[in-house]
Amino acid sequence: MLSLRDLHKTYGTTKAVDGLSLEVEKGEVFGLLGPNGAGKTTTIGMAIGLVTPDSGSVLVAGEGSPTDPEVRRRIGVAPQSLALYDDLTAQENLRFFGRLFGLGGAALEDRVRELLAWTELAPRGRDRVRGYSGGMKRRLNLAAALVHDPPLLLLDEPTAGVDPQSRNAIFEAVREMKARGKTVVFTTHYMEEAERLCDRVAVVDHGRLLALGTVDALVEAHGGKSVVTVTHEHGDERIETDEPVAELTRLLGSKSASRVRVDRPDLESVFLSLTGRSLRD
Repeated sequence: MLSLRDLHKTYGTTKAVDGLSLEVEKGEVFGLLGPNGAGKTTTIGMAIGLVTPDSGSVLVAGEGSPTDPEVRRRIGVAPQSLALYDDLTAQENLRFFGRLFGLGGAALEDRVRELLAWTELAPRGRDRVRGYSGGMKRRLNLAAALVHDPPLLLLDEPTAGVDPQSRNAIFEAVREMKARGKTVVFTTHYMEEAERLCDRVAVVDHGRLLALGTVDALVEAHGGKSVVTVTHEHGDERIETDEPVAELTRLLGSKSASRVRVDRPDLESVFLSLTGRSLRD
């Protein structure tokens, strides 16, 4: 559904994307993970035709480049920076974006009502967006990306700054889009989101692809060992092991152990192993 081939993009002396290649299959939820400055947003920009790569190519649905308006119509985008008009109501925002894609009349009004109901914004549909909470704006941002019913959705940090209820609502929306056969690509800093939602995950840093696969495959390859922590009367002892169950059984039989805990590797372990633990600004 989306093919990125040897993409390069440089801003001044900074290589934002450095030879990135990956394929997103039709109907999957695909996560793009990386620390700040890893090149995720630039990659999304090139994938939608907003940013011109220095070299390399983007192919959408086997039909061509997103710089072609007809190809771009097959893409829906919810950018990290909210793309909404605060002085318009939710209804007016969706009508405006719908008309940009050639919708009109009863079909557009039906679509607006459907999306406002789906995002649970119908009771506030006639209110100006400037009075919306952060979570409401994120949901409307998603609705605007879907107004023309595209088969490919690109979501850049779709849950940034929202409350748990809105975050869960966006999770459910992504699952429903997948159930409808849509392809979803999203960037996130939240490992739990990728673990819960993604069929496959790509980890990128410094504009390069570091790893790609299912969450289980990435944890197996890059997650490291499990850590068993046992509490004795003199303090805690940490034991790294490939056999946490066997180690746990042994420790539980020890009279000196008052408490034990097992921490298995997860996607966060993979992320830190591949990208490091240094702070990014």
